[in-house]
Amino acid sequence: MSGGSQRREQEQATEPAHRGGLSHGAVDAIAAVGIFLVGVVMMVDNYRLGAGWAPDGPESGYFPFRIGAILCIASVVVLLRAVFGKVRNRKIFVSWKKFKLVLLVLLPTALFVLAIQFLGLYVASALFIAAFMRVMDKYSWLKTLLISIAVNVTLFWMFEIQFMVPLPKGPLEALFGY
Repeated sequence: MSGGSQRREQEQATEPAHRGGLSHGAVDAIAAVGIFLVGVVMMVDNYRLGAGWAPDGPESGYFPFRIGAILCIASVVVLLRAVFGKVRNRKIFVSWKKFKLVLLVLLPTALFVLAIQFLGLYVASALFIAAFMRVMDKYSWLKTLLISIAVNVTLFWMFEIQFMVPLPKGPLEALFGY
């Protein structure tokens, strides 16, 4: 590697995040907040189950409650180091361009998971496949409809009929008696 390209790489790696993307420190802080929230949910839910010590030993939420507390404490430490630490990593973790590509998959996937609750797995999957085929790859409507429907009819046949494994269903399946 030549000296010029090596210098450019070093400059890009130390470039402030506000210009080119999210820094390592920002990602650490975001992850710490997310893990803190998971810890809080664990603590609240396991406190509800019983996080104390019963006459016959620990209650069912005793250990998970403490794991949630450990997650909260560790995430606060990570957050404080990411925001106020003496040595903060300001190198770019992900560029905005690449982050947008991640969101192009993450957001529709989150919508897919939400749609399963209302439409059932098969209809939501057909819509998910069709959306990706049309938007991302620009397939024709005919090919998109054929593939998204064929995949889900096959999955329905395999899981519901052959394996007799019930999966989440919505109003369409109810019309067909499932």
